[in-house]
Amino acid sequence: MTAATLDIHLTEDDLNTALRSDATQGLTATPKWLPPKWFYDAKGSELFERITELPEYYPTRTERALLERVVDEIADAAQAEVLVELGAGSAAKTRLLLTALSARGPLKTYVPQDVSSAALRAAADEVAAEFPGLGVHGVVSDFTDTLDNLPRGGRRMIAFLGGTIGNLVPEERAEFLARIHAVLEPGEQLLLGAGLVTDPAVLVPAYDDAAGVTAEFNRNVLHVLNARLRADFAPEKFRHIAVWDAAREWIEMRLEASEDMTVTVADLGLTVRFGRGEQMRTEISAKFRVGGLDAELAAAGFATGHVWTDPDDRFALILAGRR
Repeated sequence: MTAATLDIHLTEDDLNTALRSDATQGLTATPKWLPPKWFYDAKGSELFERITELPEYYPTRTERALLERVVDEIADAAQAEVLVELGAGSAAKTRLLLTALSARGPLKTYVPQDVSSAALRAAADEVAAEFPGLGVHGVVSDFTDTLDNLPRGGRRMIAFLGGTIGNLVPEERAEFLARIHAVLEPGEQLLLGAGLVTDPAVLVPAYDDAAGVTAEFNRNVLHVLNARLRADFAPEKFRHIAVWDAAREWIEMRLEASEDMTVTVADLGLTVRFGRGEQMRTEISAKFRVGGLDAELAAAGFATGHVWTDPDDRFALILAGRR
């Protein structure tokens, strides 16, 4: 068995610089906002894993069931020698792709990318042990701005699963897809997993569960700021809100101040005032229509080859080739 290797392009100093920049911009904006990537310290990652197992949270199990059904078709169409996975996390669903690509095609290398070196090391070592003979080359980076660090060579398929594309606003999606297009060669593939527009009565509870796990997850971003920037947020004084924006076709998660308060972020020398009822956006999760996704991919230079959806039309997997 060949041991997994890890390239680190994102250090703790880099993360701290990015957090300081995001917190400064978001907390001084009107209205206030924070990016969702800062949910994910160790506690936040644990909470998200709990969310994926909740009865209300359908996206993870729906995507996995869809992938199980069509993975052989994906492998036949892609014929990938290298599988690159952005935001790999624990690489749980990836085993399906790796098994199919190994059995039905010329797969030689798996390249998981993630922001967490600890999580990536664990996942990469597990995959290397499970798939002896497969080269495993992890890349620690932020997928939004370090795509150039991904290794080249061999026919690649980039997988971006989990509906994470929905966390980007349209302008960010266009830039991100253009960047993926730029690092791929003609004929190489992008496998995209995206949530589809469905009944808000199903959508909203997925982001506002009865047990309150998502609320705790949402407030975790304040714990992160307290721990890493010496802020003095009182997370229990912020109420979790999830709303469906029908015009933009996305879920917004927000935190609402339950009273007037002043927060100090010591490491930034920043004083932030919240009025009672003031809301701060912490995440969007856009949902798509297949035609709209096809248009966005085409604008970035991709040709959609295959589209698979689940029986309830709540999730889509799209295989698109770089023109």
